[in-house]
Formats: sequence, structure tokens, C-alpha cells
Amino acid sequence: MNKQAKEMLLFLPSVEFVDDGVTHGILSHFEPGIRVLKKGFQLDPRFKPLECDILFEKDVPVRMRDGITIYTDILRPVTNEKVPGLIAWSPYGKSSGNAPRYTNMFKMIGIADNKLSGLQKFEGPDPAWWCKEGYAVCHPDPRGIVHSEGDIVMLGSQEAEDCYDYIEWLAQQDWCNGKTALTGTSYLAMTQWAIAAERPPHLTCINPNEGLQDAYRDWSNRGGIPDPGFMALLSNVNHVHAGEPVKREDIAREAVEYPFANVPLWEDKVTHPEKIECPALVVGSYTNTLHSNGTFRAWRALGSKEKWLRIHDSQEWPDYYDENSQQERLKFFDHYLKGIDNGWEKTPIVQYTLQDLEGGDMTGLKADTFPPEGIRYYKLFLNGGTRTMAEQQTPVDIPSPFPAVHTPPLVPQVSFIYTVNERTEMIGYPKLKLWVETKDTDDMDIFVLVQKFDKNGNVLRQINIPNKSARVYDNGDYGASVTVYSGTNGIQRLSMRHLDEEKTTDIHPVYTFDRSEKLNPGEIVPVEVELSPIGLVLYPDEGLRLIVSTQNILGNMMPLVKPYVPQNQGVLIIHAGGPFDSYLQIPIKK
Repeated sequence: MNKQAKEMLLFLPSVEFVDDGVTHGILSHFEPGIRVLKKGFQLDPRFKPLECDILFEKDVPVRMRDGITIYTDILRPVTNEKVPGLIAWSPYGKSSGNAPRYTNMFKMIGIADNKLSGLQKFEGPDPAWWCKEGYAVCHPDPRGIVHSEGDIVMLGSQEAEDCYDYIEWLAQQDWCNGKTALTGTSYLAMTQWAIAAERPPHLTCINPNEGLQDAYRDWSNRGGIPDPGFMALLSNVNHVHAGEPVKREDIAREAVEYPFANVPLWEDKVTHPEKIECPALVVGSYTNTLHSNGTFRAWRALGSKEKWLRIHDSQEWPDYYDENSQQERLKFFDHYLKGIDNGWEKTPIVQYTLQDLEGGDMTGLKADTFPPEGIRYYKLFLNGGTRTMAEQQTPVDIPSPFPAVHTPPLVPQVSFIYTVNERTEMIGYPKLKLWVETKDTDDMDIFVLVQKFDKNGNVLRQINIPNKSARVYDNGDYGASVTVYSGTNGIQRLSMRHLDEEKTTDIHPVYTFDRSEKLNPGEIVPVEVELSPIGLVLYPDEGLRLIVSTQNILGNMMPLVKPYVPQNQGVLIIHAGGPFDSYLQIPIKK
């Protein structure tokens, strides 16, 4: 980490580690040593028994380049053959896979305890599955976590440098064949972009599943809006340390204190997939409000000559542990980490999904690129009079004003609909362009959602997780956007609308987020809103409903996460027609 970024870090004291063998996992006690977990071993009766013997090396010290020592657990097959290492890099704790806070989350999603051994790190590979296939699973605690030394930092070059050192240490162990891979979902995917860009010599390949690419743009300040809720929760739960407290990065406060992206701290948390050279199996979805944009952006920029993308229609955790996903990952790892000639190179470069939100999703569709060949982008112009969208722009401006807060009978949103008369496939990157004006305020946070409705006018959405209980529906009515897919979406603060002219294309708006441009009274300005990627089919007489709101219509990301509440006031006016080309741009396969 460069000096300027390091000087900008804000800290809190670490959270006290509760050493009770429950709160942070059954095996969370500090117990250096080696033991063998025999075939049939169960960490607890509720977890899946082992299918082979596993050699468990616990609390092994690893020295970083600056002298800091971190600790790692390694679970590997009992064999004389050298094996590759799979690395799960995250701050969640080496024994976190069986901690109540995470087993309860998995149950909420619909992943039963007996699906896994409980030996996995949260969101990482299960040693019970991978050791029987001849792989070691490696669980490091990054600096500052539990017994590891140093201060806790998040999603920047310090983590990348540390994992570089860890990878090179692993490759020298007498059990390792000199080849390693990174794998996992969410945080375990986010860090992969940064680590692989450092090009550790013994990092053979990566497998990021649903991971953001830019901490500012995808997480802390999406759309230029500081949203500290999830960051604070993640830090307060996971940044625990045993013994005397260390410092933990207060990224939630940094989001507010440093509102612009062009400062060293946030620049240090931008990953550079274009620098990655090793093979990559990337997995993503259209439905993850935290990870979708970053995953697809990283895929587009990825420098690897050998890269694959699979787009699923589920939530990240059930997909990661699904047997078909495991077998796909195994074939990829066997090819690169063991040199097995298994035909992996014939795998389609892209396997994508088309959703219809009516039970007819099509998965595993093959292409050489994403979006696939034959995509054309169409502009659907907004009509403020009929509240419809059409391919022809109205000759005069028909404004659509609405209040920032609910003021009966007026509502804080405006919507426009578009109906198709033939089967229509939308695959790629939609965006929204608006001409806007504000009254009684000089700024506004706007929230955009594009819903699908069926031929009877019913708005459709889809539960992404195996659990279809009443609680899931209840939470979905008030948010839980990663569990319930309601449509492509985006958010944007109007004053942060400035586009990067060098990077912006007609398809992808790219914001500088380096200035605040408040609106003057009577001023009408253009704003482009990046929407999440889409793969959606409409049948005859079905259509789209575009909603532009001044309230957080998607709600929270997960039931435990505090939703962002905008402080909007005044009136927002959308101008459409005449000189104001407000439109929704959609990708259509022809």
C-alpha cells in the first residue's frame, strides 16, 4: 500500500474475540499442531461426515514481507503425493463455516447444515469435497484477524501483497505440487481480482464467483452515494482479534469522509483485472445487487487469454455448492492444477442464462462473448403524457414532476411502460438516460428499477434461493434484493453525474466521481444511470415497466443489513421529448 493511501486510513479498535468454541466456530481455539480427521468424522452431528481421511494442520505461522505473522489452517488429503492448494482469502475466520451467524444465514437461504462438512470457511470450498478429489484447502486469517498480527485493512493492495506472500509460501511446502488457485464467493471473489493482478508466480488460476471489482463504485459509494450500513455490519461482526486490540479499518466512515473516488485511499481499492494473466473461470448472475456490475466489469477487462464466464440464475451460495458447479470447478482445476487432459479447453467461453421469471429460465446457453453476437441496442424514448416508452421520440417536451417524499395523493416515483408484440430476448447491458430538473433542492438520489409484466399486467419477480418460505416472501417485500430478483436496477446521485469522457461508451456510462455538480434553479441536466446486466425474455403482449423513484424502492440487500434511506426533499422533474432525449436503452438479440 502506498504511503498516501495508508495515511488516509481511518481506524476503530478491533472487536474482542470470543474464545468459546461457538461464536467464531467449533475449531476457533488457538491449537497449533497436526491431527488426522478420519473418514466418517463429523465436526458436529448436524454436519456431513467426511468421505476420506483429512490431515489437518492448524494455526500454522506464515511471515509476511514486512515481518508480520499471520496464521493459517490447512486441510489436505492423507497421501504421499504432492497436491495443489485452493486458497480462501477473507476476514471471516478460519473456522467460520460452522459459526452460528453463518450457518443461520445458510439456513435462511435454504442450504441445510448436512449439505456441508462445517470445515469450510464461510463462502469458501468445503475441504470434505475437495480433499477427496486430491486438493488441499487453505484457510489463512489475514493480518489482524483473530491471532494474526497487524492492523486490519480491507480490499486494497495490502491484502493483495499479503496473499502474494502467502501463495509463494504455500508453493514451497513439501506437500504442495507448486500450483495454487483462488476460489470462493463474494469477499473471497473480490480479493481475487486484486491478488491475481499482482501476478504471484505460483498462482496458477482463479475462480471468482460473484465479486465486486471496485470498492467505491460497487460497494461503499455506488452511484456516488455513501452507504455505510453493510460495511459497518461486516466489520463489526468479522474484524475480531484475540488479546490486546489492534486497529481495524473503518471503511464505513471512509465512505462518508472521502466522498470522491479520485483519492489515494479509494484508488488503492480499485482492482485491475486487465493485469491478470492466469486462466480464470468467472461465475456471475444478473440478480446480485452487490456483485453483478463488478463481476461483469471485471470480466470485460480481464487480461487472461484463457477465460470463461458462466452466468447462473440463482443466488451465489447455492450455486457455488451445487454439485454441477463443483464438477465444473473440478474439471477446470484438474486441467490447470494437475495437468489432466480432460477436454476443459473445449468448454464454451460463455454460458449464459435467459430468465423469463415464469419458471422457464434457460441456462447453459453457449456463446463466444457476452453479450452474444447479434445484439443491437434500442432506445425506448419516454413519453410523459402517455407514460409509455416507444422507439420514436415525442416532438415536444412533456415533463413528469413528482415529489421526493410521499405526499398523498402524490407518490415519490414515476413509471413508464413498453409492450412487445413478439418474442423478444434482451441480453447485455441496459442503461437509462434522463433529463432532469429539481425544485426546492439542488441535489437528489434517484433509484431506477425495470420490471417485467406478463400479458395480464402482473408485475413479475423471482425468488433466487432454494428456501421459498413465508419469511423469504416477507423479507422480499421490504428488500432482501439478493434473494429476490425484481429486475435490472441502478442508483445515482444527480450531483455525481459527471461522465469520464475517455472511458464512457454508448453502452457503458463511466463516472469520474471526482466532483459534485449541484443543480441550479431551473437548470435541466442530463444524467445517465448504469443498470445491471440483463438476460430476459419477453413473450408476446408482455412488457417492461421503468420506475424512477426518489426512494430506495429495492430496500436492503439482505434482511440483516440496514437499508439506505435517502434524505431527498423537494420535487424531481423528468423532461422527455423535443430537445430532451430521455430514454431506456435495451440490448435486443436479433
